[in-house]
Amino acid sequence: MRHDIQSPPLTGLWVASAIILLWIGSLVLLLFVNIDRLTPLWILVVILGRTFIQTGLFIVAHDAIHGTVMSRVEAVSPVVSRRWNNTIGQLAVVLYALLPYQKLAMNHHKHHRYPGQASDPDFHDGTHHSPFAWYLKFMREYLDRRQKLVLFFGIGAIFLALHLSFHVALPNLFLFWILPIVLSSMQLFFFGTYLPHRSVSGNPDHSHHITSSNFLPIYSFLTCYHFGYHWEHHAYPSLPWYALPLVRQRYD
Repeated sequence: MRHDIQSPPLTGLWVASAIILLWIGSLVLLLFVNIDRLTPLWILVVILGRTFIQTGLFIVAHDAIHGTVMSRVEAVSPVVSRRWNNTIGQLAVVLYALLPYQKLAMNHHKHHRYPGQASDPDFHDGTHHSPFAWYLKFMREYLDRRQKLVLFFGIGAIFLALHLSFHVALPNLFLFWILPIVLSSMQLFFFGTYLPHRSVSGNPDHSHHITSSNFLPIYSFLTCYHFGYHWEHHAYPSLPWYALPLVRQRYD
């Protein structure tokens, strides 16, 4: 579908840069904070904040896959646009969890091409209606044996290096780096895959069989960077995540 929603030329780059820098800055700060001086409530708030920023990295990669981080360059030079998007997307998923950008891009394009069908990596059948079972199946699709080894040994090596060489406390590493990765994967799955795709019956007239949340924009942003507006994303995949509320308003 065509759209006439436009953003300033460098908006996508500025948004992606802000999320990446916020992730790096918050991690460096929190790895060396004295956790004994934080109350349990503050620790919980910080974990949730880090999880939200962690999810933002994946959203940056997702937009890069669709070419929307540097979308306005496309009209001038598609090659340059794709190169910049791929570079930023690759950086985002490496920071996220040492993930392979090209495989993520391939699977995500298949998801858009065959939504709700057997060829869709996010597809679920009757055995995966349970959110937990579907989550495990979802993770298996995106993490093959090789990637699990890279994830385990790569993150393990960084974990030990930070602890042994830079004397980062183990609780800081676990609470502010490892735990947000796990929680973020659950957040992305629940709001970006399970809720929009759990039932095709609510939206039978659209080829991609997607439903959208009814969250207000502020809650949509806080839950998963507007991934809940999922019909809008499938209908307009060339729009960045922050433009989806504008599409939502048009169809309300």
